[in-house]
Amino acid sequence: QVRPVESGGGLVQAGDSLRLSCAASGRTFSSYNMGWFRQAPGKEREFVVAISWSGGNRYYADSVKGRFTISRDNAKNTVYLQMSSLKPEDTAVYYCAAGGPVRLARPQEYPYWGQGTQVTVSS
Repeated sequence: QVRPVESGGGLVQAGDSLRLSCAASGRTFSSYNMGWFRQAPGKEREFVVAISWSGGNRYYADSVKGRFTISRDNAKNTVYLQMSSLKPEDTAVYYCAAGGPVRLARPQEYPYWGQGTQVTVSS
């Protein structure tokens, strides 16, 4: 079992960058695929990006491709989401999740979730 905890959210302006972190407890962190999802007010939770347990495979939603980068440090039990060229439409609560597939992931395929961190991008 793994328990993700997100940090790093905040209020930024359009065009700015922000890095989210997800520290996960549990000795088996390195065996889990990790994903980032987001949920804007009034909208369903959507897939953003995921990374395989080894870090060798990454899959990005089209909406963030070229702007967001996911990475992981298994020695620190941490996964990162570097967000650049932020847009107001990136405003959402960002969730870190563990244990699901990397490609075409749906929220229900991930069993372990963090509490989320708010990212607000002003225009």
